[in-house]
Amino acid sequence: MASLLYVCVRPETGAADAEHASFRRALGVDVVDRLNLLDEPLDLTRLARYRGVVIGGSPFNVSDATKSPLQRRVEADLERLAQHSIDGGIAAFFTCFSIGVVTRMLGGEVANDTPESASATVIETTPEGDVDPIFGPSAPALTVFTAHKESAAAVPEGAVLLATNATCPVQAYRVGTHLYTAQFHPEPTPRDFADRMTFYRTTGYFDPDEFDLVQGQVLAASVTEGAALLRRFAEHFA
Repeated sequence: MASLLYVCVRPETGAADAEHASFRRALGVDVVDRLNLLDEPLDLTRLARYRGVVIGGSPFNVSDATKSPLQRRVEADLERLAQHSIDGGIAAFFTCFSIGVVTRMLGGEVANDTPESASATVIETTPEGDVDPIFGPSAPALTVFTAHKESAAAVPEGAVLLATNATCPVQAYRVGTHLYTAQFHPEPTPRDFADRMTFYRTTGYFDPDEFDLVQGQVLAASVTEGAALLRRFAEHFA
């Protein structure tokens, strides 16, 4: 039986399959079960068999003016999962789109004024991040992959900022002891991220006319610490 669960919120099957494989490799375990929230609603009782859950990215945006009933249900399920984690029910690592869900749930603002295009980005740990069991060993800085249109305008009440940079000040935060969030993508290798770009060529994460240039820059990047974060997450909550 798998001890970790990957929660999928990507509509694109190929991208979702690849993301699942990326998380499995980064977490350092052979088996990571998969729950696709686009196909079935969250059943909190199912989580009792796992020691941790990771939530992948999505082209959804919390700030979308118009949302389908499916997106609204997915966001509601992620809020329930986040609250369950805050209450100590399970360790959770929310990434990309889902940090916005958690931020809004905590009463924070999700804004569109600090986007980051598809690229390798340097982020710095905060003093609190320096002593955090997951982020601390990567201090004082790490290079990760980013690609987002929205982000938290500020650290929401009750959260502890763990990582930041000048472009997007809220890169990662923790709530309590069991809930971690990251605006960036910790799981992909350069090859993984370059391949993922093909699914989102015309969706606004980079200039489609510069696809080859951006993909080449991604492939040339040295990015390893994101996976190290996930490995420590899996080990810490073992």
